[in-house]
Amino acid sequence: MHDTTVLLIELGAVLFALGLLGRLSRRIGLSPIPLYLLAGLAFGHGGVLPLSATEEFIAVGAEIGVILLLVMLGLEYSARELIGNLRTNAPAGLLDGVLNAVPGLAFGLLMGWGWVAALVLAGITWVSSSGVIAKVLADLGRLGNRETPVMLSILVIEDLAMALYLPLLTAVLAGAGLIAGAKALSIAVGTVVVVLVVALKFGHAISAFISARDPEALLLGVLGLTLLVAGLAAQLQVSAAVGAFLVGIALSGPVAHHATELLTPLRDLFAAVFFVFFGLATSPADMPPVLLPALGLAAITMGTKIITGYVAAKRAGIALPGRVRAGLGLMPRGEFSIVIAGLAVATPGIEPRLAPLATAYVLITVVTGPMLARLPDFAWFKRIIRRAQRPAHHPEPLPTTD
Repeated sequence: MHDTTVLLIELGAVLFALGLLGRLSRRIGLSPIPLYLLAGLAFGHGGVLPLSATEEFIAVGAEIGVILLLVMLGLEYSARELIGNLRTNAPAGLLDGVLNAVPGLAFGLLMGWGWVAALVLAGITWVSSSGVIAKVLADLGRLGNRETPVMLSILVIEDLAMALYLPLLTAVLAGAGLIAGAKALSIAVGTVVVVLVVALKFGHAISAFISARDPEALLLGVLGLTLLVAGLAAQLQVSAAVGAFLVGIALSGPVAHHATELLTPLRDLFAAVFFVFFGLATSPADMPPVLLPALGLAAITMGTKIITGYVAAKRAGIALPGRVRAGLGLMPRGEFSIVIAGLAVATPGIEPRLAPLATAYVLITVVTGPMLARLPDFAWFKRIIRRAQRPAHHPEPLPTTD
């Protein structure tokens, strides 16, 4: 059979199956993300029905999915709101790094994997998945909630930190010297600063250049600009996701409003492909030996993410329900963690158990995170929160007699 024919059959079957899973998830009141991931495991290497012809196509679609998730998040906010939130939540971002990178670093050292592998594991446990969290927020209808800008600020701080961490990690893994590492770091910092300045100073001009009157031209213009900037950012060792997010920040007014409407179906399509690809890249047979360590590490670092979100939301003056939603919503790790693990795996001499442990760890957080994020929507959980909000009752002292 011709390769194109096989690709069409496989891709059609995958998308049709995802449609059924999405419908099932909404019937049972669950985020579709865990089901998409399990579908990827079933169709991947070592799965029930491995795919061959569509793997490369799905890999490209997965990258587009992350980019669309992030540009859609950026369209919700202006450049000034971003700068203000970053300033306000910088201490929470610092706390996030300490609470979530240190467990990974300590775990790698305790396992005797060496400081390079421990540095890799610190990055894997540190950064949350912007793509997964964006999807969960959209699915749960929380994009307009008061705690959402706080969560997004932490995600942006993490992504910007990755723009510094990834070049340094690449230099360390390659055994490069101090000069090469400093050069990579300066390029990353310069790129982020330039894009932020352009978004802040020339956002209105960029929006005016892209017409909001012609839906076809608007769709092609915004999508093309997003992919272009994301690609250039990745080429300069800065996250493609950061580039896409900043494009969304730069667009404003009617352009942002109409672009959101036009891009939503594309985002849903490619986001589903992203989660399937994540499962495709995982062999179920590699995970049982590292499952218990991955579970322990996941339990610790999901707890530290809850603390991060809670503290950040509290500093922003958000009530207890919003603090809990922020903490539970930040737990999933995803695309960055896999990118970091992939860099390490390609380096000779790195601990061989690192890749399966990272994969199992990310799958645990990505499957359980969206489920736990729904807890604040249940009536019984709301009753617990209301009880916790009530001031403690101090009974009147009993009268005494002389």
